[in-house]
Amino acid sequence: MIKLDRTDAPAAAEYATVYLAFELSKAKWKLGVLLPCSQKLSRYTIAGGDLAALAARLADMRKKAATTGHPVRVLSCYEAGLDGHWLHRWLTGQGVINHEIDPSSIEVNRRARRAKTDRIDLEKLMRALLAYLRGEPRVCSMVHVPSVEDEDRKRATRERERLLKERTAHTNRIKGLLHGQGIRDVNPLHRAFVERLASLRTGDGRPLPTRLKDEITREHERLGLVVRQITELEAASRAELRSPQPGSPEAKIGLLVELKSIGPIGSQGLVNEAFYRDFDNRRQVGGYFGLAGTPYDSGQRIREQGISKAGNHRARKLAIELAWLWRRHQPDSELTLWFNKRVGNLKGRIRRIAIVALARKLMVALWRYLTAGLVPTGAVLRPSL
Repeated sequence: MIKLDRTDAPAAAEYATVYLAFELSKAKWKLGVLLPCSQKLSRYTIAGGDLAALAARLADMRKKAATTGHPVRVLSCYEAGLDGHWLHRWLTGQGVINHEIDPSSIEVNRRARRAKTDRIDLEKLMRALLAYLRGEPRVCSMVHVPSVEDEDRKRATRERERLLKERTAHTNRIKGLLHGQGIRDVNPLHRAFVERLASLRTGDGRPLPTRLKDEITREHERLGLVVRQITELEAASRAELRSPQPGSPEAKIGLLVELKSIGPIGSQGLVNEAFYRDFDNRRQVGGYFGLAGTPYDSGQRIREQGISKAGNHRARKLAIELAWLWRRHQPDSELTLWFNKRVGNLKGRIRRIAIVALARKLMVALWRYLTAGLVPTGAVLRPSL
């Protein structure tokens, strides 16, 4: 029998509090439950996604907790992962106060071989939840759950990212097949590419083999579908930006587009991935983008391990791309002058390290620009049409 010591949160004295931890998987969900005035962690198993069984279990927990004579509340947690945020919203709709824990923020045993089972994971999640509710600093990090609208808005940029990868894959496949026949310098995206296949000759002067030509034609059909979907997606995005409501994400995208070096695609990616949410300070901005430093100082060993890369990887990639563009198109801005003074004529690794620092400064400057209207010092705005 495992007993978990705990100190309830201050408000717990007014409630009969039930603590619930989930260990989620596709096939089964493990539930760990701590009832009021109990230190025994009870465990239950239900089929993955069986909301009827979960609702019945919640009703049973509330019934048992109500015997104390206090109002009942349920606090739950689970690790953010494959199930996304829908379970959080369902639990919230059932009156449960739920927390999504960042899995990488939970400390683990560093022994070479450590036991890992669902039973152990449930205990670990419950301990993390109770410590977090006690107010222990940095015991774990909770995921910011976006609204349904904010989450759905990300689909436009992420689908486009996926389609661009598919377009590159189809293009490279066609070029590779032709290169194997000694045919170079072809453009599969040309409108008349399929018609020109009949006139192509291999390196030794033969026409393309029939089956190879048929395979290339089918590959090109898939490429055409991807190109058409990219065009439709970009057209829909442009239409959304024509008449934005004040304070809306589309209005923020319009503000970013006014700055030289940032186009509609980059602005949409920044807002949809990062600036749809609120930040309290510049440290939170740098942390979300994964651009914060990770120093190592232990005994006689002191070194910098580089950026944490713990944030949104899509936003971080976009931030570094925009930093290069900012340096090119905003040469007189304070940020670019800082970069040039620090790097000078140096090339290679030092330049790549410095551009990451510039990206962090740029994201903080853009956050201030969107929230307080402070244009980055020395930055040039696009002329109004």
